[in-house]
Amino acid sequence: MRHALFILLTPILAFGSVASDADITADLQAAMTAESRSEAEKARDSNRKPLETLNFFGLKGDMRVLELLPGGGWYSKLLAPVLADKGQLLVAIGTDGVQKMVTAGQLPKVEVVEVEQTGFARGPDGRRYAIEGLKLNTSDIDMVLTFRNLHNFTPESRDALNREAFRVLKEGGLYGVVDHTRRHMQADNAENWRRMDPVLMIKEIEAAGFEFVDFSDLHYRYDDQLVYEVGRRSVSGNTDRFTLLFKKP
Repeated sequence: MRHALFILLTPILAFGSVASDADITADLQAAMTAESRSEAEKARDSNRKPLETLNFFGLKGDMRVLELLPGGGWYSKLLAPVLADKGQLLVAIGTDGVQKMVTAGQLPKVEVVEVEQTGFARGPDGRRYAIEGLKLNTSDIDMVLTFRNLHNFTPESRDALNREAFRVLKEGGLYGVVDHTRRHMQADNAENWRRMDPVLMIKEIEAAGFEFVDFSDLHYRYDDQLVYEVGRRSVSGNTDRFTLLFKKP
């Protein structure tokens, strides 16, 4: 009888999951076509694949999502409307651009998280930033996301960011990371410093307490030789990027 009940319920449970994914897809598609996005922002959709990326990370409409280093708000403009009704988007660190949009009423229900730090300056290599005494004043987060940002920080500061992401997440919370790919075990040089070794990133993020869940080849580029600076005209917008998903146990 118990087996029969399980068989009966399985299609219903599966349908519920599919329906939920479909709802998120429809909401994301609506956000992608919104007039609030510029033509330049929309032009990057084919490269950044936000619909596929956020579905891979497991985004749901009722989540509290923290985006670290949102920059000009490219992803924030997609996340905010999707989460506005049942969830919420929070942003932290490097939020000046998003703060202006929040103040102007352009992003619904977005919270700019207060960040404590005792120092923020260029590190010893003169390229990456060093953050000291980092604390994100939030909690009960379902998902933390950061897109092409970890390369900007020293190893110690990446560790601080990863540990703060771990701390603010709920048990079972998800951590999604995208960044430019470097050849495995290749040393720093002037061309590759904004690229990261994905194996090293997995090792560092696991060291902060996370469990590695999965990776995606969504942003694999066979013609990126993993040699040149990501800002060079020949590779800008077409870099190979790793897409990694972790969970707080």
